[in-house]
Amino acid sequence: DVPMVVMSHQYFLTEEIPELKAWTAEVGHKLPIVRDVDVSYYLRQDKNGLNLGPYERNCKAHWETPDDPMPEDFSFQLYPDDLDRLEYYIEDAMNRVPILGVSGVSRVINGPIPYAPDGLPLLGPMPGVENAFEAHSFTFGIAQGGGAGKVMAEWIIHGETEWDMWDCDPRRYTAYADHDYALAKAKETYGHEYAIHFPHHEWPAGRNKRLSAVHDRLIAAGAQMGPYNGWERANWFARPGDDTSEEATQTWERNGPWAVRVREEVEAVRDGVGVLDLCGFSRFELSGAGAAEWLRGRIAGALPKIGRMTLGYFPDSRGRILTEMSIMRFGEDEFTLITAAAAQWHDFELLKKALPSGGGLSLVDRTEEFETLIVTGPKSRELFERISEGADLTLPWLSLQRAKVAGREALLARVSFAGELGWEIHASPADLPEIYDAVVEAGARPFGMYALDSMRIEKGYRTWKGDLSLEYSLLEAGLDRFVRLDKPQDFPGKAALQNEIQQGRKRAFVSLVIEGNAQEPKSMSTIRKDGEVVGEVTSSAYGYRVDASIAHAVVRADLATPGTRLDVEIFGQTCPAVVQAPGPLWDPDNARIRA
Repeated sequence: DVPMVVMSHQYFLTEEIPELKAWTAEVGHKLPIVRDVDVSYYLRQDKNGLNLGPYERNCKAHWETPDDPMPEDFSFQLYPDDLDRLEYYIEDAMNRVPILGVSGVSRVINGPIPYAPDGLPLLGPMPGVENAFEAHSFTFGIAQGGGAGKVMAEWIIHGETEWDMWDCDPRRYTAYADHDYALAKAKETYGHEYAIHFPHHEWPAGRNKRLSAVHDRLIAAGAQMGPYNGWERANWFARPGDDTSEEATQTWERNGPWAVRVREEVEAVRDGVGVLDLCGFSRFELSGAGAAEWLRGRIAGALPKIGRMTLGYFPDSRGRILTEMSIMRFGEDEFTLITAAAAQWHDFELLKKALPSGGGLSLVDRTEEFETLIVTGPKSRELFERISEGADLTLPWLSLQRAKVAGREALLARVSFAGELGWEIHASPADLPEIYDAVVEAGARPFGMYALDSMRIEKGYRTWKGDLSLEYSLLEAGLDRFVRLDKPQDFPGKAALQNEIQQGRKRAFVSLVIEGNAQEPKSMSTIRKDGEVVGEVTSSAYGYRVDASIAHAVVRADLATPGTRLDVEIFGQTCPAVVQAPGPLWDPDNARIRA
């Protein structure tokens, strides 16, 4: 059940090349390594010969079918030579480095190399198995060994790591990552080991593992999809004549074929009403006598009143951000906790592990039982007046109520990640198609994740494992309003946060407006002041309502003053950026969302 595949990695060593031997003796060092990222191979000096190792597109996996079973013991063994598979790469390398062809082949090595779907190792807690840990699927084992030993020791001894290790956490894959998925993605990753990862490009292998109840309707409307923890969501909606080819997405530029449509989607939400199918929310039910008090002891802030919702932040022992959950309260000790799609196994185990012994509290994963629509925009109330029954549309922001929408039972949550008046509709998958049809027929324009990302960043809303990670404390991430150090519960990280306040925070969260850039910076892009590294970007997007390129960032605390000018590295270029005043860039008083 482990999401990994054994790939055949083949390379060969040449015989000694006299010219290379003489050159090395003369200069006292070896040739630099050559990586051809377009053709996909590396070429490096090995003693006085050369080592050519392709990552071929026509790659091969082993031990994947009943007629090719994994042997009991493969120690110190290799697969048979298969150089015909590498012919194209060998010829290209010889043309680029002619000396490669002057000597014969000394040895061919064709051995197993493990690949997880994304090519990164699996390091950390074993999903579903208490007090067990994994450390495997190292594609570059020697290079990764030291760090792996460090973090595994921390997991085992302390139950947490110094660095945010989510990219290697086994729980980043959930039930969708079956054998077919792992095989397709591992071959794609191996064959594109040196490929460029463009910001709007979606890799095609391993798709359609989880589909929402309205998937076919989205496709019919022109949706261009992307995977989110296996769930297919609309990124943007194309119109006839738009270039939807994969090649069109292989660019750094903001203004690809999607840009005009994303702007239209944002404007439709800003001026009217839009609908987004947000399938895949992770959803847990927590109940039982004492659930409220237990939850107060896990989060840094306060709980909502009955019939209301809020955000809850779960710190580790250092006050750093383990996760964020929306907390919905339906009774004194009855809660629904909603979190990111990708966090399903991570967050469920985080909660389960901390439950008190004795079985007094119940925690149930209800992720598969509900789907969610975001209906938002200044005309969303008018829309619900036409298609809902029993809903009090005057209830305030962050309120919850059960009502009928298009004649179907649903939960309405008055909240909008787009930062406009709006509601989330939570309903069963069986009821969602009829609800979705009614919402669209009542005038809502479908919009996608690119538009949502644009709007949320204008509001300063954070994303998990982007802006919210174990690299930052709750205070460094600007979440002070969700921290109650005066409450009696001794939640994890409380002492560390108290100490941080006394000592003064060293880093601070800011919003930046970037000037003169045609691309948005990727997460972890470097930020400098007068040439000195002072922080990093945590997420970015173009804000179409404020017409500016926006980045969330964490910088040295003394530079968080509004108006401070910084420099951001964007794909090899340096662009100026200006620190903005705290709070949203769009509707800073939240008048629209509270309307």
